[in-house]
Amino acid sequence: MLIYNVTSNVDESVHEEWLKWMTTEHIPQVLSTGKFEKATLTKVLIEDEVGTVTYSVQYRVNSREALEAYYQNNAPRLRAEVNKKFADKVLSFRTELDIIDEYSVAFN
Repeated sequence: MLIYNVTSNVDESVHEEWLKWMTTEHIPQVLSTGKFEKATLTKVLIEDEVGTVTYSVQYRVNSREALEAYYQNNAPRLRAEVNKKFADKVLSFRTELDIIDEYSVAFN
């Protein structure tokens, strides 16, 4: 399993609008491609540049092939929508993470 991680620095002037759009439109659109199992939206808890807030969306995908299909068939359109709506007010970078193992605490 892989994680496709998108980290975004969001200008405070569009922060609330961006967050609402992400949760009601963009993330559901990405999941509706059928390439991802689930998404987790997190706020990065670090001191950012003045005037920005940082978020990370982690999309879980079962295979490299599904991620490549997303890149080819869906990513250009979805990225263009972000750029059209928020232009230079949102700067994003993407990383791919390979899940080696997962651990949890068992409760009785």
